[in-house]
Amino acid sequence: MKKIRFRYSRGEELKYISHLDMMRLWPRVFRRAGLDMAYSEGFNAHPRLAVAAPLAVGWTSETELMEAWLENPPAASTVLGLVAARMPAGVTVEQAMFMPQESPSLQSLVRFAEYQVTLPLDRPAAQIGQAVDNLLELTTLEWSHQRDKTTRTYDLRAQIDDMYVVGTQDDAVTLFMRLKNDPSGSGRPEQMALALGFTAKPRSIHRTRLVLA
Repeated sequence: MKKIRFRYSRGEELKYISHLDMMRLWPRVFRRAGLDMAYSEGFNAHPRLAVAAPLAVGWTSETELMEAWLENPPAASTVLGLVAARMPAGVTVEQAMFMPQESPSLQSLVRFAEYQVTLPLDRPAAQIGQAVDNLLELTTLEWSHQRDKTTRTYDLRAQIDDMYVVGTQDDAVTLFMRLKNDPSGSGRPEQMALALGFTAKPRSIHRTRLVLA
């Protein structure tokens, strides 16, 4: 049994499928590729695989990371070719590499996630840039939002590592955000947009990088 790490992208075609759907997709792809997955022990055995940080519904990404445990797999390059050829449109598998069995889990290694967030250009770009600077100058920002039936209160500023205006085009502005994403919690681009004064939802959220410890 070997642990193998994949790096892959998710495009527009699959941005509305859930994390659970993606976790169901991988075992089907491995079966079609003729690769045997290792399973957990116990009465309800399940395929052994784990992602670094689940991608929210509606987002796209070029930097997803997933690890799977395979029984007697061929070379990593062969695994990559077999898996890539059987992925549906919208998922591009770009790298596969074997990892030491004792290496830490992906989820425990993630520290930050980087995003390109596109929003409606609702004011002059200079004012948006000033709003970003004002937010970064804060030491704390008490914040609360409701999710399902639970209201969560936390320090929003502590979730921001960096942020700036990338540029504007037509009626849209694109922001770069490097947000905290570790076992203690993760920053959400939508909440950052609200803190900057945007009232409309982001037009797109694209994850460009996961920063590991």
